[in-house]
Amino acid sequence: MTEKATMKSTLKALLYMAPMLSIIFTFNIYPIFRSFMMSFYAEYNFFQNTVGRYGLDNFQEILTDDQFWLAIRNTFIFVLGVVPTSIIISLGIALMLNKIKLLSSFFRSIYFLPFVTSTVAISIVWSWIYHGRYGLMNYFLSQFGVDPIAFITSPDYAMLSLVIMAVWRGLGFNIILFLVGLNNIDENYYAAAKIDGAREMNRFFHITVPLLGPTTFLVSVMGVINSFKVFDEVYALFQSRPGPARSALTVVYYIFQKFYEENQYGVAAAAGIVLFLIILVFTLIQMAFNKKFVHY
Repeated sequence: MTEKATMKSTLKALLYMAPMLSIIFTFNIYPIFRSFMMSFYAEYNFFQNTVGRYGLDNFQEILTDDQFWLAIRNTFIFVLGVVPTSIIISLGIALMLNKIKLLSSFFRSIYFLPFVTSTVAISIVWSWIYHGRYGLMNYFLSQFGVDPIAFITSPDYAMLSLVIMAVWRGLGFNIILFLVGLNNIDENYYAAAKIDGAREMNRFFHITVPLLGPTTFLVSVMGVINSFKVFDEVYALFQSRPGPARSALTVVYYIFQKFYEENQYGVAAAAGIVLFLIILVFTLIQMAFNKKFVHY
């Protein structure tokens, strides 16, 4: 590690890294570059793989497409519904699990199981839970005098149903991250606060929350990125449809329809570039907020 890099050592290192670099270039870098180029295909012959003209036609089309703006709106609603809710609930559960000594590993495994379970299997189970007549959710609500709700067949409740399922599925991963963060907090902070007479609520807001800042930042960034890319849950829960009356149409589902169903490859690529820019902007905002307010 202390030796000065030479041309020979550099080439040797690149030789060792060559297999992985080739995989990264083939499956990551090249598709990104190709998608970026395809977004400017104004006239494209798929069968001959020839481009007649380059231009901004695809971007103009999606920016004047009401369905694209509907997908943007639904995606933002999904992100705003999933990320804060998931952070709050997972933090609360992590705090409780951190205090449990007996069977703590068992409960952690139970909460983590949905995260590693197939999205299709989870969607099938939740479609039974959301069933309009025989679903567990409506049975529970009926105990409080609430009439049956068409969770997955009504445009008014489709997004709410999707958000609830997504929050439930992602809790396990966030809980594990918060547990790691809680275990890294030195108990001496809490001991000193108790000596000074700080109550439990004060210890939570003035010790736990600030020291969990890096973990919260990680959870929020990953949550925002994954939520903007939501597709599997929509496709599986609503049986290959973007929800009733397209009420659960997301940007990635819009890209899927343009690429695979309508064969508008340039439009799909342009929508993908816009989604990439949106995620990039939100990530940069979160990083700036983290740099200003979170102390390591």
